[in-house]
Amino acid sequence: MFRALFPALALVAASALSAGAEELAQPQGEVILTVSGPLATTNVDGTAQFDLEMLEALDATTFETTTIWTEGEHSFTGVSLDLLVDRLGLEGETLRATAINDYAIDIPLSDAVEGGPIVAYRMDGDTMSVRDKGPLWIVYPYDANPDYRTEVVYSRSIWQLDRIEVVE
Repeated sequence: MFRALFPALALVAASALSAGAEELAQPQGEVILTVSGPLATTNVDGTAQFDLEMLEALDATTFETTTIWTEGEHSFTGVSLDLLVDRLGLEGETLRATAINDYAIDIPLSDAVEGGPIVAYRMDGDTMSVRDKGPLWIVYPYDANPDYRTEVVYSRSIWQLDRIEVVE
């Protein structure tokens, strides 16, 4: 009797696991962010690729802050770095963020906290062109926490972002 039940139980367990596993859709538009390295969730050749619509489909975070690169306070909207890390199952110590022009900066994974930086895709409600630091910009809520107003954090605020690599 147990032998007859075991295959059925294994099938039920496998179905429950796959039902709980989230899948990452394929990008339909222009890919604006590619995440690579050891990822639990991928969609294209072992990487996680996102178009703007896919990023917008994730829970958005919006905050207002001033920056040292812009005049006055601006509203930034994007996916929080901690949500992106969680959604993709990233593990490691460091995220290497790279811009379109190949400028790269290392961001400690410990920066990916609730209320921390976002991968912004909108400033003041508008998508950002390459000329305006877009299409993606890692923005910290500088005005919310004095710890975010340091040269080290400013150096991590990479604009024209198009790649993130998990480095162990």
